[in-house]
Amino acid sequence: MSELPKKKLSLFHLTWPIFIEFLLYILMGNADTIMLSQYSDNSVAAVGISNQIQNFMILMFGIVVTGTTILVAQNLGANDKKTAFEIGRTSISLNIVIGIGLSLVLFICAPYALKLMKTPPELMAEAKTYLQIISAFLFIQALIMTVSGIIRSHGYTKQTMYSTLTMNVINVIGNYLFIFGPFGIPVLGVTGVAISTVISRSIGLVILVIFLMTKVKQPISFRHLFYFPKEHVKKLIKIGVPSAGEGLFYNTQQLTITAFIAVLGTMFITTRVYVFNLMFLILLFSLAIGQGTQIIVGHRIGAGENEKAYKQVIRSLKIGMFISLLIATAFYFLAKPLLSIFTDNAEIISLGTSLLLITIILEPGRALNLVINNSLRAAGDVKFPVYMGALFMWGLSVPTAYILGIHFGFGLYGIWIGYILDEWIRGLAMLWRWRSRAWEKMALVKTKKQAADS
Repeated sequence: MSELPKKKLSLFHLTWPIFIEFLLYILMGNADTIMLSQYSDNSVAAVGISNQIQNFMILMFGIVVTGTTILVAQNLGANDKKTAFEIGRTSISLNIVIGIGLSLVLFICAPYALKLMKTPPELMAEAKTYLQIISAFLFIQALIMTVSGIIRSHGYTKQTMYSTLTMNVINVIGNYLFIFGPFGIPVLGVTGVAISTVISRSIGLVILVIFLMTKVKQPISFRHLFYFPKEHVKKLIKIGVPSAGEGLFYNTQQLTITAFIAVLGTMFITTRVYVFNLMFLILLFSLAIGQGTQIIVGHRIGAGENEKAYKQVIRSLKIGMFISLLIATAFYFLAKPLLSIFTDNAEIISLGTSLLLITIILEPGRALNLVINNSLRAAGDVKFPVYMGALFMWGLSVPTAYILGIHFGFGLYGIWIGYILDEWIRGLAMLWRWRSRAWEKMALVKTKKQAADS
């Protein structure tokens, strides 16, 4: 395979397709909710509960995927395509095994998992049907994530975007056919939504595999598909497990703080949901810039171009923080019409508007965290972000949220202050780590220069 075109390593060319892809994933979830709400509110709730269980399983696939994207990028930067291809093949094999295993476990245990989630009796039948159909084919999602990670690491971010766009279109068409039943098609409700999701994912996977074999030219041999080189597996796990741990800290932090908010009352929970929906749209820009920077840094580290990697992160950081500040400010000034999309409750709109004002301070701190966090992982420094996440999410954000929000009665304002302190102080710790250059000794592959010297 020829060298990657230079333009594919520019932040803009890498980032805008990633942003569109993330946005499409959100729209796909929203399409399920909106279309199913025309059928039954109970069906929406049943799917929502089932997806919480599904999302926890998907987190397990990320262990392999995170390691894959970083290792493939570093090896490509070191011009070691052979090892990059071997890692790609190993990661596909691993997530096939993990995916099929989790599919079987979740299919069998679906009723017990739903009971554990305290699913109301009136939702149990639909939730079980949806979860069992989705779980039977959950390995497809594992493969989608893995193949997408390999393709993106080669700099081909538009290709994964095309696949996600195709999945969206097929999913919406399938939902329409099975929920509204045109042309005499039977109305299947939740069952139809599950079938539509499986079909759209299957077609998306086929498209990604075609891109993998034609654009990336990743050799896939069934004879070697389930061969697991110990060295590659060890590195994948070394990167992936800490990264998954950080995600676990974040999810449990959010669950705990949501429990605090529940003490305040339904109106506060509802406000939090609506404001978080808007904040996630702001977050998408930082997520995309962080992912694009991770790919570039991985290539630079593999090539031994540490100074270029260092400067790229500082440049990406400035862009990410500025854009997040700009978008957060715009969302504040548009707060009332944006919140009115969700509700006409004046109290929720007023409180939500105030929270979006505070979010102007919060979002640049989140951008700071996301960009440097991804960059440190790309450089092989995977443990430091996890330690900082545990320390500040649980040692600062959660206690502050309780003390200010609940004990002193500041409500959501106190909880938002906890978020701000966490993001900014943790972000500054990450920036210190990047400026210290401790990551320069943690490359996971031999650089081009080291390979030549040996």
